[in-house]
Amino acid sequence: MGTTDNTQAANAHLTTPTRLTGAEIVWATLVGEGVETVFGYPGGAILPVYDALRKFPIHHVLVRHEQGASHMADGYARASGKVGVAIATSGPGATNLVTGIATAMLDSIPLVCITGNVSSKILGTDAFQEVDITGITLPVTKHNFLISRTEDIAAAIRYAFQIAQSGRPGPVLVDITKDAQQGTAIFDFDAAKPRPYRPHPMLRVEDASLDQAAELIRKAKRPIILAGHGVSESGAMEQVRTLAERAQIPVTLTLLGLGAFPASHPLNMGMMGMHGEAWVNNAIQEADLLIACGMRFDDRVTGSTSTYSLKSKKIHIEVDPAEINKNIKVDVALVGDLREVLEKLLPRVGSRGQGGRDGSAWLKTIETSKGACAVRDIKNLPDSGHLYAAHVIHDIWRITAGNAIVVTDVGQHQMWEAQYFHHEHPRSLVTSGGLGTMGFALPAAIGAKFACPEKEVWVVAGDGGFQMTAAELSTIAQEKIKINIAIINNGYLGMVRQWQEFFYDSNYEATPLISPDFVKLADAHGLPGLAVRTRAELAAAVETARNAPGTFLLNFLVEQEDSVYPMIPAGSALHEMIRRPGKNPLLETPDDK
Repeated sequence: MGTTDNTQAANAHLTTPTRLTGAEIVWATLVGEGVETVFGYPGGAILPVYDALRKFPIHHVLVRHEQGASHMADGYARASGKVGVAIATSGPGATNLVTGIATAMLDSIPLVCITGNVSSKILGTDAFQEVDITGITLPVTKHNFLISRTEDIAAAIRYAFQIAQSGRPGPVLVDITKDAQQGTAIFDFDAAKPRPYRPHPMLRVEDASLDQAAELIRKAKRPIILAGHGVSESGAMEQVRTLAERAQIPVTLTLLGLGAFPASHPLNMGMMGMHGEAWVNNAIQEADLLIACGMRFDDRVTGSTSTYSLKSKKIHIEVDPAEINKNIKVDVALVGDLREVLEKLLPRVGSRGQGGRDGSAWLKTIETSKGACAVRDIKNLPDSGHLYAAHVIHDIWRITAGNAIVVTDVGQHQMWEAQYFHHEHPRSLVTSGGLGTMGFALPAAIGAKFACPEKEVWVVAGDGGFQMTAAELSTIAQEKIKINIAIINNGYLGMVRQWQEFFYDSNYEATPLISPDFVKLADAHGLPGLAVRTRAELAAAVETARNAPGTFLLNFLVEQEDSVYPMIPAGSALHEMIRRPGKNPLLETPDDK
């Protein structure tokens, strides 16, 4: 049966109740939910579902490890805003998904993961490849289902999609026994629709709270907007920008918030937190009002909570009531969808100058603290013969004009990307924030490319994290997709080495790293690549990768013992930053010369 026939048959299933096998119901329901691509790996307990796939117009991407499937579904969701779907078999197939599920949970990413399990008659007998995957994933999912009846499959999957997308997004797991897949039932897509989503009863913003927030904004002389991942998840980019421009409030962003407010906007201060800009962290400590928009005050943002922005009043706009006052006590809590809350708040907020408020002095203070020149502008620094990761990131940004989706792994390169690639658009940075999952970048980039095939996609990974999921190069080769891969190769587990240097007397135990020749590794998969050792080679290499018809790998052999600055030591106050030594050729600020 051809693709057109499959589509027609699938659409017929959606409009006319039909008796189908449970396996067919899985695919028919996914078609009805608008799914076009899934990422998975077959095995015995999920084979009935795979056998039925040929009848449905869904593209299945065969991964090389189930962790790759969950990361690909995650990257797909982050880049598109849609639900990502991963599929695996029982036992080790299901448990291999767990790291990716946890990654999505901590960053509020909507996933639906479908696993097969042994037949219901032998559940709980320790049968071959049987594990209690619903029990295992209970702490790292919004919800999960164990389905042992064919007639329950469609309703469970439809409800899983609703849960994954509603309120604060997150992953949902649907575990289906083999006999449920093999049985038959009437499939009625409309009848399986879940009841309308009912928001949490606390998601109701009172007029008095909105008035109180507006009054704090009017009176503030040193306000700052803290923009987090919730800005893009809510689609509140325009509302946050309107608030900032109307009241002339500077904006700083979390790692996952980057791109939600244009980097080039004059009110954009840059990234906050452990490796954020020094002037940003200092300004937060001096602010008299913080307006937290879709962020959760996690430890990488606040430093020591006992010393965090003690001079400020705090407004927290957040969709998850559990985050209110969890880490930082606030003065006004506006619990609800960020875009909806801001649309109610904005009419109450006057323009700068109204009510005697003038924000120009505060903006000038922040601007002065940046220094007289572009603090992180490295393109004019002399070529010392060394290749630094900052050079790599800066040139990728410059050559692409920022018009790319960058998918990073976790470590030093992740922070350098956040500092040197200036994100103008939401969903242009795909990275693991809360869990900090090494091995995320390569598979997540595959998912992002399937989500946005028309966009340029770059992987930025360290030599350590890349090796964790390098097998997915085979997936890239099989799918014949175009991704540009930049490996920041410093011969160490870089961020761990940095901590060892700063806090463990430079005892580099278990961090020096021997890697394969990544260019030869790419070539073994039929993918071209280049090694880059000098700054003079950098720009041409980036252009070569971009112009290649398929995936291209660049192995950047960078300075081995460079560190990310500034850095807030664990447990220290936000303003207690380790600054870049003046002897380093990449200056932290003009004052460090």
